[in-house]
Amino acid sequence: MAENPKIRTPIVCVMGHVDHGKTSLLDRIRGSSVVSSEAGAITQHIGATIVPIEAIRTMSGSMGKVPINIPGLLFIDTPGHHAFTTLRARGGALADMAILVVDINQGFQPQTIEALQILRNCKTPFVIAATKIDRIHGWRVNENESFISSFNKQNERVKGDVENKTYEIVGKLSELDFSADRFDRVADFQRNLAIVPLSAHTGEGIPDLLLIMIGLAQRYMSDELKLLVEGPGAGTVLEVKEERGLGTTLDVILYDGTLAVGDEIAVATQVDVVVTKVRSLLKPRPMQEILTEDRFERVKSVAAAAGIKVTAPNLEGVIAGSPFFVIRGNRDEVTEKIKREMTEIHVNLAEEGIVIKADTIGALEALCKELESKEIGVMRAEVGPVSRLDLVETETIKNPAFRVLLSFNTPLLPDAAEIIKDPLYTQVKVFEGKVIYQLIDQYVEWRDEQKRLMEKQRFEHVVMPAKIRLLPDCVFRQSNPAVVGVRVLGGKLRSDVNLIKLDGKKVGHLKTMQLRQESIREADEGLEVAISIEGATVGRQVSVGDDLFVDIPERHVKVLEKEMLKTLNTSTQEVLAEFTAMRRKTDPFWGK
Repeated sequence: MAENPKIRTPIVCVMGHVDHGKTSLLDRIRGSSVVSSEAGAITQHIGATIVPIEAIRTMSGSMGKVPINIPGLLFIDTPGHHAFTTLRARGGALADMAILVVDINQGFQPQTIEALQILRNCKTPFVIAATKIDRIHGWRVNENESFISSFNKQNERVKGDVENKTYEIVGKLSELDFSADRFDRVADFQRNLAIVPLSAHTGEGIPDLLLIMIGLAQRYMSDELKLLVEGPGAGTVLEVKEERGLGTTLDVILYDGTLAVGDEIAVATQVDVVVTKVRSLLKPRPMQEILTEDRFERVKSVAAAAGIKVTAPNLEGVIAGSPFFVIRGNRDEVTEKIKREMTEIHVNLAEEGIVIKADTIGALEALCKELESKEIGVMRAEVGPVSRLDLVETETIKNPAFRVLLSFNTPLLPDAAEIIKDPLYTQVKVFEGKVIYQLIDQYVEWRDEQKRLMEKQRFEHVVMPAKIRLLPDCVFRQSNPAVVGVRVLGGKLRSDVNLIKLDGKKVGHLKTMQLRQESIREADEGLEVAISIEGATVGRQVSVGDDLFVDIPERHVKVLEKEMLKTLNTSTQEVLAEFTAMRRKTDPFWGK
């Protein structure tokens, strides 16, 4: 059966947890090595790869003469699952189908479950790719074979391992109310999720995955979503680039309609909607990824779905992640539509929080979503480079833990970079990065360290509980000041504190401490040290053998009991309890 040119290429989104092998899977399909060029080997921008149906026929090998009426598949490799929600089309998600990648050895991770929830909410058909079967101990590699063929050549122990790991995934899906099974045991792909065990490294199971994706597109999507190419083109801007000899260009995913040289298009910038005319269209060669392709084919027109490079005048300042529409007699309607979509950036701002800047709307939304999941507020979120004004505004934030700017994959303008060099000029902490989760981890680590330091500084001024005993034959001076040897019976003894007897009577002020003739600031339980006591005379206010408490101010007791108790060791807690019990004999509410 001849391919029908009016049927649109289905868009497939590849999703999954960090490091579970999303890009490696696509690398195997397209024979490229995008994964090695990504920051931290994690995809940070949405790439688009067209895989023609003939290439799929060659790779799957067993299609035979199955009637196929779609021209191929357009794969989108996403930063985690973020592109699925940030690339919007037709009021919903851009992707028509999805592949959810799960490491068969690690199973479900937080991002896996989150991706499942998104797929369920969007009612998107998808397949589970259970990757890294070649890492199962004892697996015998059979390059590029179908899973069943390779599975049948394994020994019984390895087969058992594969079955167990697959059914762990089935069980987890069942807990989340999904009915699933290994693909060769699924009779109805619309009612049951198919799990395809495979290896991106060896190619095993890839033929099965491609066959199932084509089957989903054929049986489910053509009827449900009417994937016909109709009317003016609509798309999403992936990236804005300066290309030698071409000027500013747009990498676009065209998800609907057609786009031709000479078409009038509308795109969004930071300040307005720009209307311009297409000068040329550059299409990546099949099996190549648009963000890394260096040789393009010039075409006069292109039909959805496709990854395409567009050149036109006045593209400077276009926002990556923004909508892209062809105008055919409806200019005002289209520009208003773009303005509406640009105001619908899915970012939940908080009254108190940090400031973030990113290079694309998608990255901004992804960063906000991750911060929100960690209960970190975002007060301002904008697309574009970091300016001096951004730092000035961030510095007005009162809470020092939020006086922070996260810059994701976007440059610092020279005036901003100059300010950051001088810590006397700005108190803003700036974090830069190209990997979302690493950027957030840097901030969280810094924030927690700042909190620890602030608590340490604050708690250093809190008088700590301690109980001491004057030792016999250790009176070195009777008065002015009295110098005596003591043993720390419990708690933490610090210098510069007042001492009282067990009945609450004042003794004097502990000024200094020495251990082996060296001055020290604190002494723990069990240590024997020499102390000087101002205002006390041995034989009058205090005698050998006496037990003494450090006198803790009432407001310090409140801090100790309400904020520091869990950080105190058992000995210190016991001394505190004994001291407060003594104080509360006469005033039950003392220190409460």
